[in-house]
Amino acid sequence: MRKNKKSRVDLVLFSETFNQLCKTTRLLQTRAYTHHYGTSLLRHSVNVAYVSAFISKLLRLNIDYIQLIRGALLHDYYLYDCHDKNEENKKHHLRRHPGKAVLAAQDEIFLTKKEIDIILKHMFPITFSLPKSKESFVVCFSDKVCSIYELFTNISKKIFLKVSFA
Repeated sequence: MRKNKKSRVDLVLFSETFNQLCKTTRLLQTRAYTHHYGTSLLRHSVNVAYVSAFISKLLRLNIDYIQLIRGALLHDYYLYDCHDKNEENKKHHLRRHPGKAVLAAQDEIFLTKKEIDIILKHMFPITFSLPKSKESFVVCFSDKVCSIYELFTNISKKIFLKVSFA
């Protein structure tokens, strides 16, 4: 069975965009932060970017793939441990981290209006900010899909280890 080439993600474009951000930002430092139960912030961001590009290709959306990938890779670029013991950080993290991610990224690189929208709106409906572009909507949806997958994958690993070795 032949795979449909039209639904494949352009891995060269994906890699070039990722590598460029790694050279111009502190994106690789996000490996140090845990996001969802054992998934690093960097792994989560790469997952969201890849799934966003895959869904866009699959649906044959007419979008800007570079802005989509950049926005997805930077959507959680807040550069702090969201699991910190500081209760104030925990309480407001879900609503405030998109703005913090935009500010952190803008300190290092130029962001387009669309990239800012992608980052700011990825927490809809929690932030009540409706995505304005197709790219923003796809990243918002992909973030939810990846978060659920990461959550249940890591929980099932822990359950399996407890059951297998208890």
